[in-house]
Order: sequence, then structure tokens, then C-alpha cells
Amino acid sequence: MNPTGDLIFLALNEDLGAAGDVTSRAFIPADSVSRARIVSRCDCVASGIAIAAAVFRRIDQTLTITAHAAEGGRLSPGSLLLEISGPTRSILSGERTALNFLGRLCGIATLSRRYADAVKGTGVTLLDTRKTTPGWRLLEKEAVKAGGCTNHRMGLHDAVLVKDNHLAALGDLSLLPPVIARLRSEHPGMPIEIEADTLVQLKTLLGMQGIDVILLDNMSPAQMSEAVALRKKLAPAVLLEASGGVTLASIPGIAATGVDRISVGALTHSAANADLSLEMESPGHVS
Repeated sequence: MNPTGDLIFLALNEDLGAAGDVTSRAFIPADSVSRARIVSRCDCVASGIAIAAAVFRRIDQTLTITAHAAEGGRLSPGSLLLEISGPTRSILSGERTALNFLGRLCGIATLSRRYADAVKGTGVTLLDTRKTTPGWRLLEKEAVKAGGCTNHRMGLHDAVLVKDNHLAALGDLSLLPPVIARLRSEHPGMPIEIEADTLVQLKTLLGMQGIDVILLDNMSPAQMSEAVALRKKLAPAVLLEASGGVTLASIPGIAATGVDRISVGALTHSAANADLSLEMESPGHVS
């Protein structure tokens, strides 16, 4: 299974349908060749270059594609990302799908860089979440890294995160230790993180063995500072992660509390697409 390849197939299929690009076939001669440039119209951070190129290759393997930007590179208005040359019809057929991928992924990388810049020098780790577009998770998490942030767990399969609904279903924090011990035996090395909504819960969790990270959910900066002090006293090896309603305005204050990690759902669920365009050059005909 190739998730990226499958996504390209689905994206092209919904655009081209059974009839293909009827406009280009009607108006563009079959022997027309062109050169096109994908450029930025805004200040942004590059991401998605490889999948955009793969879109054009899926359309037509005879196209020549040259990347002019690298993942994580800063772009300004007029910056060149990709150059594509070959059959004009093929370029036009892949244009929108390639731009859709690039615009979304550059947008996520750009917002991630803004968050990373907001806490630069504090030592805190910024993490994404599972609040991703269905089917796009691998790509969106790569864009987060391109912007200078870090990936949290990829899914439900690669880390344990006990959240408020798990705790509500379990009923009592005292039931956690034997389950944690079993997880350690069955999944050695898998990170175990438990959510705490209150400082009382936090204190209880800090007294348990086998927890790697405690998630401080929707706590105020004052509560987070108190949580950091409690952690230092009771369990210095346990990491503290802040989460819930984090914004660019609030994140410097959160980082200043001394937490180790901050998870930010906005990196993927609130990023605006970057403004990019494909510009055709040198149309002509093969002799």
C-alpha cells in the first residue's frame, strides 16, 4: 500500500473523471509543448514539492520536472518552486491537483514556522496532533516538520494517550497502574501519556510508575507553572505537555511556564492555503 500514491490517484480521478481534461483536448493541439513555472504569490514555507512533482509524473512520464525549492525553505512573492516542461495538455491536466497539494502543505508549513518562531530559544518542543485531513496525515505531518515543529504520535497504534474520555470510561485513576504495567510488558518502549484536567489529578499521576508524559489539558499558565513545580518535586523524569486552545498569542506565555512540550491542533486544522500559481511560458509546437 502506498498512501501517497493512492491519494494522488483519488485526487486526479475526481478532477479528470472518465472523460479526462475535455477543455485542454478541445483547445490545445496534441503536439503543443510548453514550459510552466509554479511560483509563490506570498511569503510562505515550502512543502509538498515531491508530491506535486509526482502528480505531473502520474499524468505524463515524459514531462521534465525540476524542483527549485526544498522542504522547509522560505519563499517570497515570485519565488520559484517547480518548473515543468513537455506536452501542454499534460501540464494543464495536472495543474490544479498539483497546486491543491502544494497550497495546503505550504500553508501548514508556514503556520508551523510561525509557531516555531514564536517560542524560539525557549527549548520547548512543539507537537502536532491527529486533527488532520483524512487521508492526508502523512503529508500534513511532513509539512509540520518542514515548518520546524515535531510530530506527535502518528495514530492510535504507535503511542498510548489516555485522555479524559478514557478516564471517564475507566472510572477511577486507581485502576491505571496495573494497566500501565501490562502495557509496558506487551508493548515495550511504547510511550505512555496520561491526561490530567486538574492539579489534583496531576499529583496522583506523578505518584504512579511507568508514565512518560502527562498532558496538562486546558490549564491556565498559573496552573501549568504549579504543575512544573510539582513535577520537579515528585517525578522529575516525567515530561509535561500543555494542550488545549493554544494560539500564537498565548504560546509564548505557555512556553515560559517551563513545560516540556506543547501540542497545537491548529498547525493542521487551522492553516490557510498558501497562494501559489502555475504560469505558462514558451508555448509552441513540436516540428
